Amino acid sequence: MIKMRPSKLSLVSVILSVLLFSQCVLSQLQVGFYKDTCRLVEFIVKEEVVKAIIKDRGLAAALMRMHFHDCFVRGCDASILLDSIPSSIAEKDSFANNPSLRGYEVIDNAKARLEVVCKGVVSCADIVAFAARDSIEMAGGLGYDVPAGRRDGRTSLASEIIGNLPPPTFNVDQLTQMFANKGFTQEEMVTLSGGHTLGRSHCSSFSDRLYNFSGTLKQDASLDPTYAAKLKQQCPQGSTDPNVVVPMTSTPSIADAGYYIDILANRGLFTSDHTLLTSPATANQVAENAKNPIRWMAKFAAAMVKMGQLDVLTGSEGEIRANCRVTNS
Repeated sequence: MIKMRPSKLSLVSVILSVLLFSQCVLSQLQVGFYKDTCRLVEFIVKEEVVKAIIKDRGLAAALMRMHFHDCFVRGCDASILLDSIPSSIAEKDSFANNPSLRGYEVIDNAKARLEVVCKGVVSCADIVAFAARDSIEMAGGLGYDVPAGRRDGRTSLASEIIGNLPPPTFNVDQLTQMFANKGFTQEEMVTLSGGHTLGRSHCSSFSDRLYNFSGTLKQDASLDPTYAAKLKQQCPQGSTDPNVVVPMTSTPSIADAGYYIDILANRGLFTSDHTLLTSPATANQVAENAKNPIRWMAKFAAAMVKMGQLDVLTGSEGEIRANCRVTNS
């Protein structure tokens, strides 16, 4: 694959666009929030993220996805990290997250170190946000300043996944509406899709496109035949093995525009991928992102900053958990 070497001018434009967006964040979150209370926070989180990704490159995608799944349900409050309790099933054990979502131990390790040097200061929600940014950088994407000051929520319910996280079967109108409900434009929806489809997927998430598309007992005709044949080899009909996973893009460990190139070649893994070609507006955005990966990187970084502000708890709201997996009381 040919790698583009961006000009100095393009890089300056990219950086400026992210910095300008960062300055427009909601007032309750601040870049450098911990400068007087825990100066080493971002260094410690990044060190844990780097160590983990060196051992398992797939964790970069997992930690990005964790931030997305956290923010779209109840806001960015680290509810995704809470363990289930006898009286309720938590988000992490829902069908959308178990067994596909991983990387919890990276957050645990960072939190344990931070509790030693800055006890009771850094929220789990902020650790998740920092870790997502660091993962993007490790995957070759553009880094950005993370406004911090989030507090941790006390509730996590698997039942709240439906209606908040877009399933892989959604069409473009359904996706547009769900993202609009969270305050995102259609262009931001397409932009975020390119980063949150990194990594790998279990066969059950897309088997309908291979064997029973729209109840026809046939393959989705929009899938590239060669790609479909390869998927069928990896995911035989009726396979329920949770250990079998396939790459969601041709570059599953790299934060690049490969997702859009795949879609244009009819190699989108999910219905929610291919559907972006069914609307003139989103199809144009897919083509633009494929053509200009540097601009997409800047837009993705800005969209991540915006996503990190969704329904945040600040001030005296929520708590600062001592252990990210359980509430303090």
